[in-house]
Amino acid sequence: MLHIYYGNGKGKTTAAVGLTVRAIGSGMKTAFFQFLKNGSSSEISVLKSLENNTVICCEECKKFTFAMNDIEKNEVTIRHTKMLRQAADMLISEQVQLVVLDEFIDAYNKKLIDTELADKFINEIASKGEVVLTGRNPSDKLKKYADYLTEMSAVKHPFDNGITARKGIEF
Repeated sequence: MLHIYYGNGKGKTTAAVGLTVRAIGSGMKTAFFQFLKNGSSSEISVLKSLENNTVICCEECKKFTFAMNDIEKNEVTIRHTKMLRQAADMLISEQVQLVVLDEFIDAYNKKLIDTELADKFINEIASKGEVVLTGRNPSDKLKKYADYLTEMSAVKHPFDNGITARKGIEF
């Protein structure tokens, strides 16, 4: 089934990490892919330490997309597309039963991934296992395919008062 955790609120990645841990605890094999993130977020070290879990991040993402030049965006797009192919291969070959594509929606919306391959993944390959997509502003097309659709809404957040992201809490 396809799970989508989306919105402008905190908790999308946290929910995906929690589901990954739950799946591993039940004996499932999992893969956790982070798009638009280079692996420096605090949950990655724990996820890497878990048996039956593969973690793949986009090391090419060294800055926010608005600060990237065209060459950097192209490198990230190539890497994201390679990551998506790897996720597809893992599902098709039944190496894993759960795949998390963290920040996939944002990579898709910014066209920092092969969107044709992404559409094929959602339409055909995602049904081979449990797939989690996270990010902001999923299209109506993505929402239509979701079996689980969870919106995280920022009602109140310290960022509104000028408090920046804190290690261990937001990253």
